[in-house]
Amino acid sequence: MGLFDRLRGDDAPRVAFFGIDGVPYSFLKENASEFPNIASLASEGSAGAIDSIVPPESSACWPALTTGVNPGNTGVYGFQDRENGSYDTYVPMGRDVQATRVWDRVTDAGRDATVMNVPVTFPPQRNVQRMVSGFLSPGVDKGAYPDEMRNYLESIDYPIDANAKLGHKDDKSEFIQNAHETLETRYESFQHYIDQDDWDLFFGVFMTTDRVNHFLFKDYEEDGEYKEEFIEFYKKLDEYLGKLRDSLPDDVTMMVASDHGFTSLNYEVHFNSWLEQEGWLSYEDDDHEELGDISDDTDAYSLIPGRFYINLEGREPRGSVPQDEYEEKRAELKEKLENLEGPDGNKVCWRVVEKEQAFDGDHEDIAPDLVAIPNHGFDLKAGFKGHDDVFGVGPRNGMHSFDNATLFVDDPNARIPEDTDLLDIAPTILDLMELDYPSSELEGRSLV
Repeated sequence: MGLFDRLRGDDAPRVAFFGIDGVPYSFLKENASEFPNIASLASEGSAGAIDSIVPPESSACWPALTTGVNPGNTGVYGFQDRENGSYDTYVPMGRDVQATRVWDRVTDAGRDATVMNVPVTFPPQRNVQRMVSGFLSPGVDKGAYPDEMRNYLESIDYPIDANAKLGHKDDKSEFIQNAHETLETRYESFQHYIDQDDWDLFFGVFMTTDRVNHFLFKDYEEDGEYKEEFIEFYKKLDEYLGKLRDSLPDDVTMMVASDHGFTSLNYEVHFNSWLEQEGWLSYEDDDHEELGDISDDTDAYSLIPGRFYINLEGREPRGSVPQDEYEEKRAELKEKLENLEGPDGNKVCWRVVEKEQAFDGDHEDIAPDLVAIPNHGFDLKAGFKGHDDVFGVGPRNGMHSFDNATLFVDDPNARIPEDTDLLDIAPTILDLMELDYPSSELEGRSLV
């Protein structure tokens, strides 16, 4: 459905969804006076903190948010997943998402969707009106469809992502400038297609918020060197969201949401180094850098963020743990994780979740056996190159959190109870658009 259809009298309601990756709700609420447009959206509509998913990593979160189902059904558990029956790993892309996206349901209903900069959507789908892939896309040349969209985005030097490598420098000024430039171009492109008014669902994600949070969030929380610049960046985001809201026609409901929360980072926790020190993991030789380099007597290994796998006989190629010892081994590892303390004496893990509690679906065969959800301050890592110390400090000072994600719905009749999570967003979009869907296919529930 496009503008011509609506002029003929087709007035089905529409939705414009704007993702603000990794933005914590408490931050926006505590600084409402600095962000008048976001504050207005909250006061005139509905707003609240929501939970993310297990694990709270963007590569797993966005497929879950856009399908309304958990990673057991999407088949995407993190930035790096393990091949079934192998030690080979891969970076999940759009085609690895095995569940139906919300914009596919819109398209199947004969309506149009414009999808911009959503993580884990490469290559762009040809069955939607237009799409430019987000995080993990190699660039606009291959990441945008159709030609009209690619040509326009290239004409404004549209970047897929901010340059996070600049954040590794002690002087963050170049990184902050790049973040502003990326944010500005993202807004310009979103506004361009909002103004075309030929879509029924507009779905766009500001990913730069996550990048800024990773390198500046502690500056905000602890009055650091770049606190003012951090606030200024979000003032610009608030301005852009206000302009986008003002330009939406009356038949459109605006939604704004993040995929996880954020908090300050105190320690990186190198879990494969911890497993090695505790006798759970070893390597075939001293030259190791990937999962396939583990030795035959390894009992467990880890993938980011905080995913633990028992090296199970019959499942892993060189599994060392017999099936009849699986439950005992997993319980032992879970207890050790629950008792692990950091250098500051605080518990590293807030919760350690067994896979049966977190995942359900057709793709459980690659699910981690345990997932550690960290306490605030502990960022869970899992490289295979090895670290001398389990606990370390890197260039980032902010980390993802399971709690305190954000949701705004520009509808005063929406309700956001305390147990709301990412899986409730897709059914809410469909209900706002008055589209029918089999409720059994989505795990969340509509908030309207």
